[in-house]
Amino acid sequence: MGMHRDDLADFLRRSRERLAPRDVGLVEGPRRRTPGLRREEVAALAGMSADYYMRLEQARSSQPSVQMLAALTRALRLTIDERDHLYLLAGHHPPEGARAGEYLRPSLLYLLDRLDSVPVQVVGDLGDLLAQNDMALALFGCVCTVAPEDRNIVLRWFTEPDVRSHFPAEEREEQARQLVADLRAAVTRRGDDEASRALVTRLRAASAEFAALWDRHEVAVRRSHPYRIVHPELGRLDFDCEVLATPAADQRLRVFTPPPGGTEALDMLRELGPQHRHGSATARPSASERQ
Repeated sequence: MGMHRDDLADFLRRSRERLAPRDVGLVEGPRRRTPGLRREEVAALAGMSADYYMRLEQARSSQPSVQMLAALTRALRLTIDERDHLYLLAGHHPPEGARAGEYLRPSLLYLLDRLDSVPVQVVGDLGDLLAQNDMALALFGCVCTVAPEDRNIVLRWFTEPDVRSHFPAEEREEQARQLVADLRAAVTRRGDDEASRALVTRLRAASAEFAALWDRHEVAVRRSHPYRIVHPELGRLDFDCEVLATPAADQRLRVFTPPPGGTEALDMLRELGPQHRHGSATARPSASERQ
């Protein structure tokens, strides 16, 4: 499958020009001479160099990787049809067999970009962390070096011992039960599809604890609940986690707000900033560093 450089360049340019800065959470300054986003803004949103993105729009770049295409899909807020078109123009087959809910909706990205005063994450129904804002990055950290297929909350909890250190010891057993019960509900809702079976099979093989909890057949969808984190620099932080699900229940917006009188935690996170990179049970690239 060949790369259509001229058509790819034209599609990227027109997609960029259709977006206003406010559509992606950027401040719209007074000195914009061209419509839409600037090239360097798209490059920053996609986590690539401005020079490489410029060469893409000038039809003189090397073939972009599927990782770059995924990043551009999110940066440009493309629909599924537009995403598939982008992949084909770049000489790649569109993604197939992806988990339902893995494609991050532009509407959720829009909300994520605007809810910048509190930690916010977008999570797939099987536990895949799809995106998080800068406040969530400061709270949970980043796992940019972790393979995309491993960026799953449930998988990391049961296969990476260090993950649990970020939760109070007296709550870890209940946290494990809740993760498994929520996953059980999602698997049933999906009709035991291929992605669900693959994840459960992998977890059962990797963790005897998971297998024992799975066999208990407990079911409980996680909605609003308290969330306590032992931050490596800030100590224990208490939040209320509000879970807002899409109509299809395949993606969830997790909003972390402080309890009454607890805004000091937000101030500390804001001061710490998104450059903080500690490990965490739920970390994944933020809105500014999506795939």
